[in-house]
Amino acid sequence: MDPKAARLTERPAWKALADHYRQIRDVHLRTLFAEDPRRGERFAVEAEGLYLDYSKHRVTAETMRLLLALAEESVHPGRDLGHRLLRSMGRRAGQGAGAAHHPGT
Repeated sequence: MDPKAARLTERPAWKALADHYRQIRDVHLRTLFAEDPRRGERFAVEAEGLYLDYSKHRVTAETMRLLLALAEESVHPGRDLGHRLLRSMGRRAGQGAGAAHHPGT
């Protein structure tokens, strides 16, 4: 089945994101900031005059990668602002600190 034809919650990227959520849902923001001092820079993006700061949300570079995969699976690449913002955020989130590993994740 074409992933774009499937309901959002039935898409492989959504299921991967749901699995990831179960792994990080109990990680505290203090832990995320302690593990990545540049988190405030890496998880903020500006595009088309819109500034988004994800640093104070329970997201990791892996979260952004999975969100980008869902966007790419769901929309026409490059055609909408959300897709451009996610691509930009994915590049920034992937820079700097390595992926954090949390107990129980």
